[in-house]
Amino acid sequence: MSIEEKLALLKKKNEEAELGGGLGRIEKHHKSGRLTARERIDILTDEGSFTEVDKFVVHRCHYFGMEKQKILGDGVVTGYATIDGRLVYVFAQDFTVFGGSLSKAYAEKIVKIMDMAMKNGAPVIGLNDSGGARIQEGVESLAGYADIFLRNVLSSGVVPQLSAIMGPCAGGAVYSPAITDFVFMVKDTSYMFITGPEVIKTVTHEEVTKEKLGGAMTHNSVSGCAHFACSDDEECLLRMRELFSFIPLNNQEDPPLKACTDDPNRCDGSLKNLVPDNPNIPYDMKEVIKAVVDDSHFLEVQEHYAKNIVVGFARLNGRSVGIVANQPSFLAGALDVDSSLKGARFTRFCDAFNIPLIIFEDVPGFLPGVNQELGGIIKHGAKLLYALAEATVPKITVITRKAYGGAYCVMNSKHIRGDYNMAFPTAEIAVMGPEGAVNIIHRGEMAQAENPEETRKALVADYREKFANPYNAAELGYIDEVIDPVQTRPKLIRALEMSKNKRDSNPPRKHGNIPL
Repeated sequence: MSIEEKLALLKKKNEEAELGGGLGRIEKHHKSGRLTARERIDILTDEGSFTEVDKFVVHRCHYFGMEKQKILGDGVVTGYATIDGRLVYVFAQDFTVFGGSLSKAYAEKIVKIMDMAMKNGAPVIGLNDSGGARIQEGVESLAGYADIFLRNVLSSGVVPQLSAIMGPCAGGAVYSPAITDFVFMVKDTSYMFITGPEVIKTVTHEEVTKEKLGGAMTHNSVSGCAHFACSDDEECLLRMRELFSFIPLNNQEDPPLKACTDDPNRCDGSLKNLVPDNPNIPYDMKEVIKAVVDDSHFLEVQEHYAKNIVVGFARLNGRSVGIVANQPSFLAGALDVDSSLKGARFTRFCDAFNIPLIIFEDVPGFLPGVNQELGGIIKHGAKLLYALAEATVPKITVITRKAYGGAYCVMNSKHIRGDYNMAFPTAEIAVMGPEGAVNIIHRGEMAQAENPEETRKALVADYREKFANPYNAAELGYIDEVIDPVQTRPKLIRALEMSKNKRDSNPPRKHGNIPL
């Protein structure tokens, strides 16, 4: 065979592999509102940068007639590319080939690029669109999933792992995305569940739709299993690119520094009156965040879940930062089970990947209630405390208003290694609010007063003047600086610059025992 004939054969095999399940199935896939695996990779990565690995791999199953159905690539496209010129490893499941079901050969393709990513220190992005394990292969396909799970665990905290759910993801297949750092879902076309609606109906007699059981908004707003809900495949992939711009390639590198055109000394007059005089009136903490970060650009994570805490990425003078902020406009910003989990998980990601943390604090305490106590608020609240205390990246706190009780301790106080702690003049740092404190301290005095209500008001006013301010804490060195709110941006940038070479460590150990 001549070189021309050999090249013609190579071209034919490439074309065959790139067709996946064939034109008919590709057309059907498009009609369902989804892009193909290769179309998704093209949007996600820099143009012309993708190099495919294992393009001609086929399965090795000889049962149930499968030996007559061998398709090059076997249902998953794997390889490496760049995003904004930075290396990334990618796998994209191809639903047009056996419904994207996973075989042992398919799993080996994914495992290969995950191992390459660890050796070369680069993130892994998985685009999931699969019906689950390939039943015809029995335990071999299950073994393939377990091989992937192990890599997910060993990669955790070493290289970032991002997952997009862009179709069905059921059974054991959901555990790989669940271990990864961020999960993106597409509304109306993606689903995640351990057991689908039909199995649930058979076993428990409950009737539920796929959307309600495992749709994008269910996992973004109710379960918290996903971090982003996108309107279509393209938006999902572009948002993955955006998130990628904030994070480093691995745990030994710093996040990428971006040129900043927003004046680092910019002061924002809107912050002066943003916190209401009345401590019971809510305000939107996102307005504070957007007023101080570069170009008012804030990439919120888990926007629809546990809205009493806000987490996400932004930049300050071009430097990537992770933001954790109480949200006074939802449940008064009180910490509860869900918000503690959300804040802890995000904090630990930032700490693992050298992303400084900015904490905006306005917290009246932990949310009271029987459901919270029985739901384990003690151990779940401790997760956020553990995560912030354990973190060794630069940690800067801005107290805008309330910092009460144990929640004051948790939200990156000086006592758990906060590096620089600032407060607005409106800050109230105390064991509890003036009303509650007076009711306890002066209970007897008010009971004996001729006019209990007038006495109570006077005592509350006195307590507020003495304790509901930042100055007692500042006198003790628990607050490093009381600042004019309009100067928040330059103050944060200077504190970041001051702490950029920070070195801190935890005691030698195999790992801590976070209260899971």
